[in-house]
Amino acid sequence: MVNAFDTLRTSQGRLFILGVGGSAGNASHAVNDFRKICGLESYAPTDNVSELTARINDDGWSSVFTSWLKVSNFRKNDALLILSVGGGDLERKISENIVEAIKLSKEIGAKTFGIVGRSDGFTAKNADICIVIPELNQDMITPLSESFQAIVWHLIATHPILKTRQTMWESQGRTNV
Repeated sequence: MVNAFDTLRTSQGRLFILGVGGSAGNASHAVNDFRKICGLESYAPTDNVSELTARINDDGWSSVFTSWLKVSNFRKNDALLILSVGGGDLERKISENIVEAIKLSKEIGAKTFGIVGRSDGFTAKNADICIVIPELNQDMITPLSESFQAIVWHLIATHPILKTRQTMWESQGRTNV
């Protein structure tokens, strides 16, 4: 995934990070890290609450991300990063907006990446590269998945291949406390 993000940045592609619930909060934080630390143009549709809720109200939940991506001129050299617990499931009507966004990505030939907590969800089955958080405890899938998303994206964003800017505390050097 690190190499794929490097290729995305080099080709001046954009990264659209999608998540719902707690993963939407993670998407917002990840956008900051990929922009600031890696110099990778990144966006999260859930950061604009007014547009998000207007689209949900007017067009429905399942199309909220695809309509946002279309207005953003989502194109072949861009990519999606899906942060999700289950990764979407059309049959069970779970995170249909993520599923529809992945379908759009496939239609136009863009790359799709994922960091998810289930290997049987739509993202894991359809992403070009997907990191599946191991299911350590059946009763803790959601909190562990969302927590480990943060660890994984931080490791990616600070990888030497992608990192273009030193993070604050690391730039301060060690102190003997």
